[in-house]
Amino acid sequence: MTINLFDDASWMSLRPLTFTRPVADLRIGILTIAEKWAKYLKADFGFHTQDYLSVKFAPKLNADLFINGSVCPDEALLQAISGLKVGEALYKNDIVLAYISDQHDLKAVKSLKQIEYSGDFTRIVYPEHIFGNNPAEIRKDFKLLTEGRSSAKISSTNQLLGDDIFLEEGAKAECGVFNSTYGPIYIGKNAEVWEGALIRGSFALCENSSIKMGAKIYSGTTIGPNSRAGGEINNAVIWGNSAKGHEGYLGNSVMGEWCNIGADTNNSNLKNNYAEVKLYDYESRKMRNTSLQFCGLIMADHAKAGINTMFNTGSVIGVGANVFGAGFPPNHVPDFSWGGAAGFDSYKLHKMFETTEKVFARKDVAFNEAEKNMLTQVFELTESYRRF
Repeated sequence: MTINLFDDASWMSLRPLTFTRPVADLRIGILTIAEKWAKYLKADFGFHTQDYLSVKFAPKLNADLFINGSVCPDEALLQAISGLKVGEALYKNDIVLAYISDQHDLKAVKSLKQIEYSGDFTRIVYPEHIFGNNPAEIRKDFKLLTEGRSSAKISSTNQLLGDDIFLEEGAKAECGVFNSTYGPIYIGKNAEVWEGALIRGSFALCENSSIKMGAKIYSGTTIGPNSRAGGEINNAVIWGNSAKGHEGYLGNSVMGEWCNIGADTNNSNLKNNYAEVKLYDYESRKMRNTSLQFCGLIMADHAKAGINTMFNTGSVIGVGANVFGAGFPPNHVPDFSWGGAAGFDSYKLHKMFETTEKVFARKDVAFNEAEKNMLTQVFELTESYRRF
């Protein structure tokens, strides 16, 4: 089977996280949304997304099943989609969940027969929905990935509470404390937990990533592939190829790919007056009330923070931003900004590319023309937000 995952209006409301990816490429739980659907359906997948992203995230031309990339799969939804026939579309109110058509133009969905879905489902529409739904998605992905399989052996130097601990091939852990009585703990292939780490599930450490000595990891946390994490982390999602390697707090937050947070950097996730937290909204260019009491840092791909950076409650840091210096930076740091509380300038694209090439080289990844062209498009799309 081959499927295409399409963006709907949620691509707009999830910015800046989606400036560099389709919605279905968001990581939540252990897997990305696209990987979840592919695993459930045993399918190959492509994307229907913004034109400038399609070089990197291409559609599959032989697909006839189209699924909303903002929707996370579950058994009931899978059953409803499997019952669709050619020319039918599954709806929930005005949201298109999936459809089957031999036409690749997404506008064709309007001409299809509408089938109303009566069940509930998880849909990712705003950035805070990622960490908010992460504990439940870790549980679902854990079952999906481990059911019927046996864990690799875990060293007797560790202290284990509960039985929901699974290590993939090549995973290592020594002298740690793993508490899975609050949720499952998943350690990916060739990942490593260093000595003295304290981990409470639900928790996922993805392939080739590491948790440093003495780290304190709380429930609802995911560390994506090829990443390194330390310090104190609570209900946060780090997508991959990123580093929060030192002491400092990260909580109720999302950190994109190719990001780095310097030593002793902290974010606030609770306002002093316990009021509901607001986040910057790219569409309205105003602050949007999340209705959450706990909401920390939203950091888009390629963003960096120097040592001792202090992020206020509900901070949104754009693609490629470089934040440093004393004091609290503003709650919204525009994409490709350079500076801190004392003020910002535009981060010149060629300078940002020089840094990115070095960052990619550390992971043995080529910083190719497709990646450069995509970031150039984002730089141009976000120019109007940089008014310093």
